Amino acid sequence: MSDTAVAAKQPTAPIGQWLPLVLLAWLIPGAGHLYLKKTVRGALLAVAITVTFLLGILMRGAMFEPMSGDLLTTIIYVGGFLGDMMSGILYLLTVWLGYNQPEIAGHVHDYGTKFLVAAGLMNVLAMVDVFEIVSGRKD
Repeated sequence: MSDTAVAAKQPTAPIGQWLPLVLLAWLIPGAGHLYLKKTVRGALLAVAITVTFLLGILMRGAMFEPMSGDLLTTIIYVGGFLGDMMSGILYLLTVWLGYNQPEIAGHVHDYGTKFLVAAGLMNVLAMVDVFEIVSGRKD
């Protein structure tokens, strides 16, 4: 049997077991791992995600806002917004404190925008990792 078939047959943990930890991992980067006593992994994730997000802010990267228009514009702006939002408390605090950097032409600002989205995407990977640990698919 292929690895895909074996993975598909594994039972999934009850939603009440993994959902609170995945939400905790979303809200506070690294906290899901810390709760599961994976302290080194949790600390590394917390530092990596936070530093990436802060570098994006220091480079004055723009936060995406959902925008409609043609299909490509919608995909880019909604996807970027979701990527930003997945940084959890970092995104929420930044928006709450009023950070609003307009899109400016230039390499540094463009890299800053990408760093902000990358921090959220790293947090998504951390959330998946927490889910797999809780489900017993990974140590």
